[in-house]
Amino acid sequence: MPLRLGYKASAEQFAARPLLDFSLRAEELGFDSVAISDHFQPWRHTNGHAPFALTWLGAFGERSQRAAIGTSVLTPTFRYSPAVVAQAFATLATLYPSRVFLGVGTGEAMNESGPLGIEWPKFSERLARLVEAIGLIRALWTSERVTFEGEYYRAVQATVYERPPEKIPILIAASSARTARVAGELGDGFICTSGKEPELYEKLLAAVAEGAREAGHDVDAIEKMIEVKVSYDADGEYARDACRWWAGLSLSAEEKSGIDDPLELERLADANADRAATRFIVSSDPGEMADGIETYVRLGFDHLVFHAPGEDQERFLEQFARDVLPRVRELV
Repeated sequence: MPLRLGYKASAEQFAARPLLDFSLRAEELGFDSVAISDHFQPWRHTNGHAPFALTWLGAFGERSQRAAIGTSVLTPTFRYSPAVVAQAFATLATLYPSRVFLGVGTGEAMNESGPLGIEWPKFSERLARLVEAIGLIRALWTSERVTFEGEYYRAVQATVYERPPEKIPILIAASSARTARVAGELGDGFICTSGKEPELYEKLLAAVAEGAREAGHDVDAIEKMIEVKVSYDADGEYARDACRWWAGLSLSAEEKSGIDDPLELERLADANADRAATRFIVSSDPGEMADGIETYVRLGFDHLVFHAPGEDQERFLEQFARDVLPRVRELV
């Protein structure tokens, strides 16, 4: 599978219109894809944002020309019905053929349980719901008059009338071997994020391969996407300071456990802002930046989606596209 280089449209940090402008500029500068996050609430209350991803994807698809577009990631199990997700992405695929992908995950309490009063179950149930939702979504994309009786979802002679003209890839986000195995078994691709020890990615990719083999799928045909967190700027101090907005990423799962209020997460993140840069590849040297990115290519990832933390995304895009993207493409 050829190497694809994408841009992460961070809906937690930017309003819909500037995010659209940044993403269009990324396409102009040669990025191959744009993946938008889907949140009801952002990680920060102060200057945080949460535009509706499905509306935004339609706007970007209409204005753009060639970039692949999709979510990284959407949760099709609680605040969205799987059937509504199937309808929305089928419509996107009819509008923008061969460009749409659906990235899904088990979700965060901050987007479901806290603000909307949805009971937040244990992970085992959230994963079971995701597996069932994927089955219903695919059935609605490929069949007429779908009757579906699952443990969590039902459909009675349901039809998505604007069915996609071709297969829409479903990519499954995973941070554990258990979910990665499911991604290999059921998904067309797998998604994770950078900034952890290489051993974790080796473990996750091995689990993807194991799940694929057990299901009789071609491991090499499964897309391996990773959101690579990069802060590149000719001014090294600027690059490091830019990470502070995303200090929440450096918090451990235990530190974030039980938090579903953006104000509380913001308070905890700000108290640990000096750790923010640990989740990013931070550099003012293009060779050093490319070397850091190469780690993920050598691990086996074939779709790198770059997430930059700075407020001035235009500044990042211009420098990164000029100095770093050509070096990364030379890796393959």
